[in-house]
Amino acid sequence: MLDSKEMSPRVILSVANFFFSIFSAFALYVLFPYLSTLMSAVYVGIVVSAGGLVSLLFFPLMPRLAARYGAQSLALLFSFIEMIALFVLAAAPGAAASVLLIIIIVALQPFLYYELDLLLEATGTSEGSTGKVRAFFLTAWNLGSFIAPLFIGVLLADSDAYGRVFIAAAAAAIPLTILFSARRLPHGEMSNPSRMRDTISCILCNRDLVAVTFGHLVLYLFYVWAPLYVPVYLHTVLGFSWSDLGWIFSLMLIPYVLIEYPAGWVADRFLGDKEMMFAGFLIAGGALASVSLLTSASPLLLVLCVLLASRCGAALVEGMTEGHFFRSVSERDVNSVSIFRGVWPLAYVVAPIIGSAILYVSDYQVLFLLTGGFVAVAGVIATLFVKDFK
Repeated sequence: MLDSKEMSPRVILSVANFFFSIFSAFALYVLFPYLSTLMSAVYVGIVVSAGGLVSLLFFPLMPRLAARYGAQSLALLFSFIEMIALFVLAAAPGAAASVLLIIIIVALQPFLYYELDLLLEATGTSEGSTGKVRAFFLTAWNLGSFIAPLFIGVLLADSDAYGRVFIAAAAAAIPLTILFSARRLPHGEMSNPSRMRDTISCILCNRDLVAVTFGHLVLYLFYVWAPLYVPVYLHTVLGFSWSDLGWIFSLMLIPYVLIEYPAGWVADRFLGDKEMMFAGFLIAGGALASVSLLTSASPLLLVLCVLLASRCGAALVEGMTEGHFFRSVSERDVNSVSIFRGVWPLAYVVAPIIGSAILYVSDYQVLFLLTGGFVAVAGVIATLFVKDFK
């Protein structure tokens, strides 16, 4: 095993992103089922939304905090707090304490990803190598996301002992804190951040940036709705076992590993970002809406195909929105990056509230129909305003 001093900063950050992905997936997949044992499904969305609101309120401070204290110090702090919160949550501290801990866990994840972004940029990637470096970074995340559901299936094979998953999530955060504390990573020459208001005004004056940022928001709404509500629907409502869902959730993530890099290559040379993004939104939204058609008698292969299609579409959208934004904006503009990454906490505020409102007046089938339809329609509308580089 390589010592941290023998690893390049980019490898260290990719390995950190791998473990970050694992503990994020552990927490996200079982968060809704776990909270559903403590309260009504309607109120679970409010708890998740509260975590997103905390993150959203403090996110504008991230550029200045990063400039003052350094991205690595903040990343170490956030990963350590996540680890402690997960360990305490595994001890089943009661409803009130569990709600508070989950709000903390949800709120800190966008902060941690933002600091990883800044650290990756500080490694000095040239414009010609940005795509390759980010593809490697995203692949590390995708591999972690692929592995995590398999462990969940094993940990919950004989019972819904969600504390086991939280312990595993906390354990996955340990290497993250070690990597951030073992070696000083490049911090770059970060300029003093401009006023957030000025940055927002600059972006709003650029139709292309508004469109791709809104498209990225629609993608992250999908990233909240799908992993938050699909597992609890398939397990609690339809009765599929975690041992089956574990390998299904793992296989459905294969498109992120197999599609994003080739899709980027095709977009660069043949079709362009716009066309690939258009197709991705239609596929992701249509597949999410199709979850409403699944029943307890649906074959596992059909469930896998529906979920696999949803991630094929999402992988296309993610690759195109990421590549398009970072081609249009300087990666050293920390405020622009913070706004782009800020769609994560914003999605965590909006998506669960919408989900709770739908469940309050209707059921899961209607939830998937409406949210899937929104992803398809809103995503296509955003794509129409994206500048086509081809």
